Amino acid sequence: MTTIGQISLGVTDDKRAGEFWRQALGYVRRPPRYDGDEWIVLEPPPGMSGSAIAMDVSESPLQEFPRVHLDLDAGDRDLDEEVDRLIRLGARRVDWRHYPAELEPGAPPYVVLADPEGNRFCVSGQRGH
Repeated sequence: MTTIGQISLGVTDDKRAGEFWRQALGYVRRPPRYDGDEWIVLEPPPGMSGSAIAMDVSESPLQEFPRVHLDLDAGDRDLDEEVDRLIRLGARRVDWRHYPAELEPGAPPYVVLADPEGNRFCVSGQRGH
């Protein structure tokens, strides 16, 4: 069966993007595979599951509504606290017209953000625990 080996994010500043995602996910940078290998690829640390994420330098324009995006799970952290942490790392909130405003009563338990490069991602979780 085929599996996902890694996810590549289009970025203009691979170092900035790599540092954001390293801190956001607690991942570690993959060691170079050969002399001159400067690709920034982040992997889950030993004992943690997940897919590797590569910072792929690109000049492609951002898509307002990307066809593919990452969904993060806040796990045992409060959703709003996790969103605040990601914003402190450099993420920003994205107005997403397809979902109700996150502060409305009964709003879904997820928030749409963009990384420092503008790549959209969602964070889901529980509030108030």
